[in-house]
Amino acid sequence: MKHLFSIGRIQLIVAVSLANLSLPVLQAKSHCPGGAASVTPRFVQRALIVIPVRINQTGPYDFVVDTGSQVTVIDPSLALELDLKPQGTVGLISVASFAQASVTVLDRLEAGSNVVEKPLAIVNDLGPIQAADPRIRGLLGENFLAHFDLFIDYAHKLLCLDETNALRESVRGEHIPLVTPQDPESELPFMERLVVSVHLSGARTREILLQLDSGSDGPLLYPATKERELRILNQATPRGTTVSQAQQAFADLPPQDMRIGSRTLSRVSFATPVSTGRDVPSRQEDGLLPTLLFQRVFISASDHYVVFDSR
Repeated sequence: MKHLFSIGRIQLIVAVSLANLSLPVLQAKSHCPGGAASVTPRFVQRALIVIPVRINQTGPYDFVVDTGSQVTVIDPSLALELDLKPQGTVGLISVASFAQASVTVLDRLEAGSNVVEKPLAIVNDLGPIQAADPRIRGLLGENFLAHFDLFIDYAHKLLCLDETNALRESVRGEHIPLVTPQDPESELPFMERLVVSVHLSGARTREILLQLDSGSDGPLLYPATKERELRILNQATPRGTTVSQAQQAFADLPPQDMRIGSRTLSRVSFATPVSTGRDVPSRQEDGLLPTLLFQRVFISASDHYVVFDSR
């Protein structure tokens, strides 16, 4: 049995506001809006949001909250500790490469008081992330996060997960709709990606689709394909050679004014991979939009919208 997933930077495809906000002002001791339950995170290199999770009633283990990952990812050593049995094979699409991994099914996955039964998980090496922090044992993906409303406050180092509507009723601001990509026929319906439509000054009138990613530290545009062409990619300036073949080379693009909803962020710096493998499947999205770009972000997966608070 084979499955194809896509995880944002590790993007998974499965075959098996910027408006005027009135987000609540948080005082000395931060609390979630509406009294929703909070999960205490720690931050690694500013961008990675790490929280404790429990798997099959064991743990806690440190996992990165990653909205750019459609499926939860577990480090092979932890999978071995938990005696997780492989249920099939997956193809992992990163920004510039394609690789094989195994998929398993967890009995129970918990973050604070929030629980999801029988979620899928990918077993895959997390070397680059663990180089930043070896305590990280996995990525908490959208097949867990989409069961809840999510609120991230970088300024106050606060993360909230809620299934009671308390967050939704407390957060005010322009609703930026999530776009439903034209997924491959092989992609299962519950593996939706968090995609928003933006306009970039260098793309003229063309709509740009960006996947919202809490696991990356900078905006990214994918290389052009026959199905997706962007003239601004022709203006990329390589950063230089990489130290080893294991490192991905990137090029910088001219700063872009980016409009989301009714407001504009000025001079946003995008990068793009210099080269990609020939076997990397094409994606409808044009790139990644990190949540780190904003001060606070509210995501309602069930009502399909996002509220941004610019820095």
